[in-house]
Amino acid sequence: MKIIGITGPTGAGKTTALSILEELGGAVIDCDAVYHELLSSDKALQSRLCQTFGDILDEKNQIDRKKLGAIVFHDPAKLALLNQITQEAVCAQVKTILAQCEDVPAAAIDAIALLESPLRDLCDTTIAVIAPPETRAARIMAREGISESYAWSRVRAQKPDEYFTSRCEYVFVNDWASREEFADQIRKKLKELMEG
Repeated sequence: MKIIGITGPTGAGKTTALSILEELGGAVIDCDAVYHELLSSDKALQSRLCQTFGDILDEKNQIDRKKLGAIVFHDPAKLALLNQITQEAVCAQVKTILAQCEDVPAAAIDAIALLESPLRDLCDTTIAVIAPPETRAARIMAREGISESYAWSRVRAQKPDEYFTSRCEYVFVNDWASREEFADQIRKKLKELMEG
């Protein structure tokens, strides 16, 4: 089984790439979904976060993400510690999921922080999907129904394209006129990777 890391900034077209990999018979592991599932169900992770960051539980004894965010987002050292703890848990869970995917030709790891986490080491190859900032802003507005100024603040908060392009083996610039043209390019490369 080929393990492909797919990353890139929001609104670039990662979802299109991932859906094509599924069409071709591959599996997709959404690390954001894995993280949220672990936050709500993994007692060991919850306990470690509480020991590290204090009273961060809500009235239902679940991790209160707003409380946790208020603690870490203005303190780079605490944010780095949170990332380390959660990346370890997510990486362990991804390994478990990959072990259950042995009957598929490829599995994609979808993670915004793929390149700076231990998940990168699990991948046989990596793909960056990028797009012009104005295209990304328009897609985010259409997808999430948010204002143009908020969409631009999201675009500007992300790492620059060079961060992704300099660290991935393959780069796709999603500036095609239609989704189908972009999808054709991605499909060709994914088929090649899955057969190779």
